[in-house]
Amino acid sequence: MSSPAADSRRFTTTQWLILIIASIGFLFDTYELLMTPLVAAPAIAELLKVPQNNPVVTDWVGRLLWISALCGGVFGLLGGWLVDKLGRKRVMALSIFVYSFSPFFAAYSTSLPMFVFFRSTTFIGVCVEFVAAITWLSEVFEDRKQKERWLGITQAFASLGGVLVTSMSILVSAKANTLPHIGLPAGLGSVDPGTWRYLLMTGLLPAIPIALLLPFVPESKVWNEKRAAGTLKRPSFAALFAPELRRVTLVTAVLSACAYGIAFGALQVTVARVTPGLPELKQQAADLAPLRKQAEALNKQLNALPANDPARKDLVAQIKENFTKQKPINDVVKRMSDKVQFRQETGGLTGRILLAVFLILGVSRLTLLKIFQVPALIILPLTYFVFFRQSGEVFLWSYFICGLVTVAQFSYFGEYLPKVFPLHLRGTGGSFATNVGGRMVGTSMAFVTTNFVAPMLAGGGPLLPAHVAQAAGIVATSIAVISFLVGLLLPEPPKDKTED
Repeated sequence: MSSPAADSRRFTTTQWLILIIASIGFLFDTYELLMTPLVAAPAIAELLKVPQNNPVVTDWVGRLLWISALCGGVFGLLGGWLVDKLGRKRVMALSIFVYSFSPFFAAYSTSLPMFVFFRSTTFIGVCVEFVAAITWLSEVFEDRKQKERWLGITQAFASLGGVLVTSMSILVSAKANTLPHIGLPAGLGSVDPGTWRYLLMTGLLPAIPIALLLPFVPESKVWNEKRAAGTLKRPSFAALFAPELRRVTLVTAVLSACAYGIAFGALQVTVARVTPGLPELKQQAADLAPLRKQAEALNKQLNALPANDPARKDLVAQIKENFTKQKPINDVVKRMSDKVQFRQETGGLTGRILLAVFLILGVSRLTLLKIFQVPALIILPLTYFVFFRQSGEVFLWSYFICGLVTVAQFSYFGEYLPKVFPLHLRGTGGSFATNVGGRMVGTSMAFVTTNFVAPMLAGGGPLLPAHVAQAAGIVATSIAVISFLVGLLLPEPPKDKTED
C-alpha cells in the first residue's frame, strides 16, 4: 500500500486546489450552521423588541430551527438533482455562494421574517453543498485509495467549523465597540449594532477564497465526458426506487436519519438543556429557581399587554433588573456549558479522524459502520442514565465518546453514498439520504426529546434538566438500536467504478 506521503508527491497543483476548496466547503458548512444557536436568541429578541429571556424568543428559536431544517431538506433534495443535471462543480460553487451571502444579508435584517428567510437560505446552501462536494470529490480522483483517503480527511475539517465559529464569536464580542457600523441597524437601547450582526457578517468569509480558486479546478471528468457524448442518463427521483436501488436508497436514508437523530435528539440538547442539571451546578440551580420564576411571571404580564401600552416600559425595566441578578449565576453555568460543548466538538473531530484512518487501513464498509454503531449502544445509555447523575470528568469523557461515535457516521456516509449510486444519480441519491433522511427526519428528534418525551416524564410538573437528560437517553438509545439493526441490511458497495 502506498503511503500518504507518496500520494502527496504525485499530486498536481490542481488536485491540491481541489482538496483546499473541499476542505473550506466542509469547514464552513458547520461554521454557518452552528452560527444559529449563537445569534438566534439575541437577534429574535432585538427584532421583536422583547427581552432575550422572554418565552416568545424561546418559541421562535425552536420555530427557526424547524423552518430552516425543513427548507434545507426540501431544497437540498432539489439541489442533489441539480448536481446530476447541471454538474458537480457548478452547483457546489453556487451553494457555497448562497450560504456565504445569506448570513451577510441576514446581518442587515430589520424584521423577523427577513432574518428567518436568510437563515433558511443559509441552511439550503449548506445542504446542497455537502452533497455536491462529496460527489465532486468522489469523481475527480481516479485512484480508489486516494479517493477514499481524501474524502475522509477533507470531511474532518467540518468538525473545525464549530471551534472556529465559537472563537470568532468571542473575538467579535471583544471588539464589537471598535468595529465600524457599515450601515448596520443599531441595537435596542444602544447606538451600536448588536454583536450578532457582526458575527453573521463573517459568514461571507468562504466566498472569497472559493471565488479565487474555482476558475482553476475542473468539473468532474467522467460526468463531462458522458454529457458531451450524450450518454449521460437523466436524473430522476423515481429511479432511486427502482428494484436495483430501492434497498440502498431506503436503508441509507434511515441510517442517515438515525445519525442526525442522535445528534439533534441528544447531543445538541445536552449543552443548553441538560448541563444546568449537573451535580456541580446544584447550588446555581437553587439560586436561579426563584429568579426564573419571577422572570416568567414578569414576561407573562409583558406579553399580555398591547405593544403601545406605557406599562410595558416599567415591566421591561423589572425584567432587565431580574436578568442582571441572574447574570453572574448564568455565567457559571455558561462556563460549564462551554466545557461540555468543547468535549463534543473534540469528540466529533476525533471520530472523523479515526474514520479517515480506518479508510486508509482498508477496513470494509460494513465493519467500519459497526465500529461506531456498537459502542454507541453502550455509551449513550450510560452517559444519560448513569454518568449524568455523577458528572465530573466521567460524564465529560463519556460525552466526548458520544460525539465521536455519532459524528464519525456523518463522514462515513459522505464516503459511502457516492459508491452505491450510479453516476447520473449520485447527487440525487446522496441528497435523498442526507437531506430527507437526515436533515428533515433526523433533526426533528430535538422536538421529540424536548417537547414530547421530556414533558411526559415530568408528568405535568416543572420540566427539569434531569427530565431532558432522561428523555435524551431514551431517544438516543432507541435510535441507536434501530440504527444497528437497519445497518445489517446495508449492502457492501460494489468494487469501485468511476462510471455507471
